[in-house]
Amino acid sequence: MDAAPGKQEPIAAYLLQLATQRKLSRHTLAAYGRDLRELAALSGDTAWAALGQAEIRRLAAKLHGRELEPRSIARKLSSWRGFFDWLGRHGALAANPVDGVRAPKRAKTLPRALSVDDAVHLVAAPARPRAGAAAEPAALCDQAMFELLYSSGLRVAELCGLDLQHRKADAAGPASLGWLDRDGAEVVVTGKGDKMRRVPVGAAALAALAAWIAVRPAPADGSAALFLNQRGLRVSPRVVQLRLQAHAVASGAPVHVHPHMLRHSFASHLLQSSGDLRAVQDMLGHASISSTQVYTALDFQHLAQVYDQAHPRAKIK
Repeated sequence: MDAAPGKQEPIAAYLLQLATQRKLSRHTLAAYGRDLRELAALSGDTAWAALGQAEIRRLAAKLHGRELEPRSIARKLSSWRGFFDWLGRHGALAANPVDGVRAPKRAKTLPRALSVDDAVHLVAAPARPRAGAAAEPAALCDQAMFELLYSSGLRVAELCGLDLQHRKADAAGPASLGWLDRDGAEVVVTGKGDKMRRVPVGAAALAALAAWIAVRPAPADGSAALFLNQRGLRVSPRVVQLRLQAHAVASGAPVHVHPHMLRHSFASHLLQSSGDLRAVQDMLGHASISSTQVYTALDFQHLAQVYDQAHPRAKIK
């Protein structure tokens, strides 16, 4: 798209500045150039200094009317904003007309959850020994973590922060932020906003935890960490992510699996079975019910799939 007459020189000067001073890549410069030439063409003969916020809003709405994705519109607005900032620093205009203009809201994407069969197969499949670690303890540790993630819908940071049991602050370290209560068949975790909650632990996860605890070595740093890495220290979220990913590949999972997908699966499957949105909210530790309501859409998606597959009049033949 060609720039309107009289507007090409400032665009060229701005792109040169980006290339020489900010050292942007050729690909990035080309994208900036396309966005600015499009702005010049859309705004016609209107001088740069005469463009106001209302006109920028109108142009953004025009792009939206062409069914351009909100992400793409946001990128263009960012390019335009940088250009007008540059013009302002060179005294070409008094205010940036893009300031305060926002792209249309992006449609919320639904969290991805495994089917019940896939989730159960994943966590029930025996974990393989990790290279360089004692075979049985390493595999049992992984098995217990995977079962607990799905059983209780924990965030991966909450899982990693669990202690074997509650410990008060002492010379050896701070008080526990989360711990396993085997007698109560639950875990106590500290989630977002430092809010503490209790979440039930299912029988399969309790059995996997018992098997791991029976062979769990004492943590190398003297902590009470429940899950350990190969050095005997508290496991990190990144390590859990990598172990789960490798386990999913080995067990033949149909999609890429990450720890939060097990949390999504926990919430979706629990809601499908119980229909109790408030209970799911409490177990997930959501401050607002609106955060939990996304799983009702997943539940409807599941019901729609069942309908399409089972109802004789679901599809026109």
